[in-house]
Amino acid sequence: MIRLPQSLKEIDKLKVKEYTEIRDNLVTGDLVFCSGKYWISGVIRYFSGSMFSHVGIIYRDVYLNRVMILEAEIIYGVRLAPLSKYMKDYHGNRKPYKGRMLLAKMRKPISEEEMKKVISYGMDELTRPYDNWEIFRILLRVLFRKGRKERNRSYICSELVSDAFKQVGIKFKANNTYISPDEIAKDINVEFIERIL
Repeated sequence: MIRLPQSLKEIDKLKVKEYTEIRDNLVTGDLVFCSGKYWISGVIRYFSGSMFSHVGIIYRDVYLNRVMILEAEIIYGVRLAPLSKYMKDYHGNRKPYKGRMLLAKMRKPISEEEMKKVISYGMDELTRPYDNWEIFRILLRVLFRKGRKERNRSYICSELVSDAFKQVGIKFKANNTYISPDEIAKDINVEFIERIL
């Protein structure tokens, strides 16, 4: 286990573990936190005040022996993507994801039945669109210190993760008017385990 990094410089100092070394230890419900080096990742971090630009939930398909990420992604909306794609063929460009990637586990034990509820919620939301305007709305709420999140059927990544875990009574504390990947990362129930990129 590693403690929550407080800056990108601290993340950069962490040893990168080979994905093949930790793959078999990943379980459904683990979390993936990303801090991308793409321009949109920088915009997300800036507007949300986050160190991380993305968060997703691990879904392990035992039947196919696949490790997937349940996520809300800008281009695709809510989707399942193989974690291995981040390692070697992100967005089909035959290169790994440009950025940092950390894995975390929930400290609070979650039963198999509860985890089915978490993942089922996310599966039911597959193909819902990414909330492209939410980052802009977050900026306006931060600048003017008023307003609130309007519930709609589109997501940013942290909303999807938060809403999925709410199904079993786990509520990540939101920052006044929104929830960012950092709010989830800072939760007392989240424990970082490895850096894989």
